[in-house]
Amino acid sequence: VQLQASGGGLVQPGGSLRLSCAASGSIVSINILAWYRQAPGKQRESVASITSGGFTSVLHFAEGRFTISRDVDNNTVYLQMNKLKPEDTAVYYCRAYNGAYWSDWGQGTLVTVSS
Repeated sequence: VQLQASGGGLVQPGGSLRLSCAASGSIVSINILAWYRQAPGKQRESVASITSGGFTSVLHFAEGRFTISRDVDNNTVYLQMNKLKPEDTAVYYCRAYNGAYWSDWGQGTLVTVSS
């Protein structure tokens, strides 16, 4: 399955954005769907993930602010981001793990948090 992230943009500190990741095929059997990000000059890092059973996890910096969810009918995974901070500025990517390998990274979507 291939994934395409969208929904990024410019937002003020404290604001919200919802990122979408559309899959080219069904996500029902996908073991893990995950969001990552890469800030300027930094390494790519994990943000959140959701399993086929619906179990979700978020990294410590996103706890209480970011929520990952999926819509299996529309083959889309979301990342709701609230209380955004300037340090959340990054290109956000989504990936899928089908039990054997991870999908390609794709182009990602840029989120800029600035006043």
